[in-house]
Amino acid sequence: MKYKTRLLPYDNKSALEAAEYLKYGELVAIPTETVYGLAANALNENAVRNIFTAKGRPQDNPLIVHISSMKMLQSLVKEIPETAKRLAERFWGGPLTMIFPKSDAVPSVTSGGLDTVAVRMPSNKAACEIIKKCGFPLAAPSANLSGKPSPTTAKRVFEDMNGRIPLIIDGGECDVGVESTVICFRENRIHILRPGAVTVEMLSEFAETEVDSAVLNGLKKGEKALSPGMKYKHYSPKAEVYIINAHGENFRKYCTHRISTERSVLALGAGIREEGGFLDYGKSPEIQAKRLFEMLRRADELGAKTVLVEIPERTGVGLAVYNRLLRAAAFRIIEV
Repeated sequence: MKYKTRLLPYDNKSALEAAEYLKYGELVAIPTETVYGLAANALNENAVRNIFTAKGRPQDNPLIVHISSMKMLQSLVKEIPETAKRLAERFWGGPLTMIFPKSDAVPSVTSGGLDTVAVRMPSNKAACEIIKKCGFPLAAPSANLSGKPSPTTAKRVFEDMNGRIPLIIDGGECDVGVESTVICFRENRIHILRPGAVTVEMLSEFAETEVDSAVLNGLKKGEKALSPGMKYKHYSPKAEVYIINAHGENFRKYCTHRISTERSVLALGAGIREEGGFLDYGKSPEIQAKRLFEMLRRADELGAKTVLVEIPERTGVGLAVYNRLLRAAAFRIIEV
């Protein structure tokens, strides 16, 4: 179906309208603190299937279910580990997704055919209010065409979803800029499937924490994705992205040579002066997380064919930035 997509600023009236669309099985793009989400009733099979159609997303890729209360969680899962309860007290609402054994209420299409369901409670006021007005949980992957950089503004959602959905709620720029941390529980350990703003260091205060090998190395052949964002190539602009393992003057010299000898090369540096083909994507990991997807989209707008990105830190939120860059670059790293 071809829609005349409307873009409305978030307020009580637009939240009510969004909830009405969602109750009728339609899709609505909503802001969250991480990235904009393409929301549908998580318990409505047909509505959830429409997410995959609108995004052009493979149906074996599980979706995250967004809730507004612990009571809502209880209807979706068979059990809640004690560690999960403690994490929810500390990090919900916020950018943490936890995976649980799913109840029969969750359709298979929502969980990507798995017997588990990924759930989070956002902190974004607009997202929470819309979920409350719906009275049911929302499945909401990033509101972009599959494979492209996730949108952190309503403008970017409109570029991808215009004509594909009836409504986009504009809640301003997202605070975090990368998708939520996704974890599961293995015996007494926290297992990170996708890093985000809730970091390894934060989670380690609650239990022994480990990072899945796919975070830095990709899925093994035949291995099923247990979380969104585990696929080999993801978050990618039209340009070919390469991670440059160099900093400071070494990074600048290498990129200056490439920019001067090749066509349509753009370099994203950490706290770098913006001139002569260089763009700054932020000095700190937190700023890099907020800017990364927007900068990758800007690279396409500027006509870049090749994007060279200074390797970020691999601790704290930097691990999330590095993980997203690995997928955007299809794991291509150039040693300098």
